[in-house]
Amino acid sequence: MTDTVATAPPLTVMTVNIHKGFTSFNRKFILPELRDAVRKVGADVVFLQEVQGTHEEHGKKVNGWPEAPHYEFLADSIWPQFAYGRNMVYPKGHHGNAVMSKFPIVHYQNHDVSVAGPEKRGLLHCVLRVPGQPQDVHVICVHLGLAENHRQQQLDLLCQMVRGEVPDNAPLIVAGDFNDWRRRANAVLEREIGLREVFVTAYGESAKTFPARFPLLSLDRIYVRNASVHLPVVLPRRPWSHLSDHAPLAAEIHL
Repeated sequence: MTDTVATAPPLTVMTVNIHKGFTSFNRKFILPELRDAVRKVGADVVFLQEVQGTHEEHGKKVNGWPEAPHYEFLADSIWPQFAYGRNMVYPKGHHGNAVMSKFPIVHYQNHDVSVAGPEKRGLLHCVLRVPGQPQDVHVICVHLGLAENHRQQQLDLLCQMVRGEVPDNAPLIVAGDFNDWRRRANAVLEREIGLREVFVTAYGESAKTFPARFPLLSLDRIYVRNASVHLPVVLPRRPWSHLSDHAPLAAEIHL
């Protein structure tokens, strides 16, 4: 993919699985620290997975638990627009995916792509109105299943959704936790809907993101269509290896 002359400033994006605001094995609640770290990245659009919507029990027992849903707490005054897609619902609360944006979100829809079984997964599709862009920008926050056959079905559903909801010539960014440790999604998404993974395009292979302390597996991805990318990066281990078991990814997108 070749760079093109941008008609507007580039769009910076990041994606991270925040593990419901806790460190690995739920040892410590670190959402306030995580908010500070996300702010320092300064991305225009943030893709979040495993975001706690509500949890009645934690709200009573966990020190520092915010009154607002976690996506609102994280967005605060930095990202005036946010959308949340509830995926996993249980007696005490729910969690799912979220998108935080500095630009207006003019439409959003959460698609349930759960396959039979206990895992509940979703695709959160948001449409952004970016100043200087003749077309709205489509972004999809992804969290796919742990089982290979589930992921294959969910990738098919993602392709169907893109064909049905995203204009062929519209800028499209798809990011999140694909759990695709066998790296099979790249070929499927490029062949079926023309998505290119930004690290593969820039460096020849997907970024290793899990576990964050010693990344071995390429679980997290950023894909684009009708856009180009400049110098995608894996964010540094400090402080991120303490804040999430997934290393976050960031990229500068030229529309």
